[in-house]
Amino acid sequence: MTEGAWTLEPATSRLSYVSIKAGEVAEANRFDRLSGTVAADGTATIEIDLASVNTGVDIRNERMRDIFFQVVDNPTATVTAKLDPAAFAALAVGQSISRPLKGTVSIKGAQSDIETDVLVTRVSADRVTVVPTAPVIISTDMFELTDELGELRALAQLPSITPAVPVTFTLSFSRS
Repeated sequence: MTEGAWTLEPATSRLSYVSIKAGEVAEANRFDRLSGTVAADGTATIEIDLASVNTGVDIRNERMRDIFFQVVDNPTATVTAKLDPAAFAALAVGQSISRPLKGTVSIKGAQSDIETDVLVTRVSADRVTVVPTAPVIISTDMFELTDELGELRALAQLPSITPAVPVTFTLSFSRS
């Protein structure tokens, strides 16, 4: 994958999560604006525009932006990882390979390490897709967001909002 630099294709990439409120109501959410690169040395950086959070409900989007993420002061979340270029060098068009991936997620100044297995598929000579083989579980306590979650719960007059969410993604990269 890393024969040169690669750039994330925002139109064909997606980052989604499922929130659970009141103990049993699951709702799919997503971020609509992503950007990123993988450098020739395997350094990967993904930027998530937190203002692009899309819950399907305008007032909830506003509360997520203003209260939970506080996007005026914290416009992006960042995921960084280091890939082994040799692990993907021989991947032929149409082939996939599963590899463990360790990364660091940064939100509002707090960082947490994550681990998952990803499936990398070479779609064409100059395009790859990356998907997790299982959702990544992200929790509010990983990023000191528990108070913000409590404020959202109180505003929405809910008995609970589950503090951990499964996150999935489809990332498409093209050779720069």
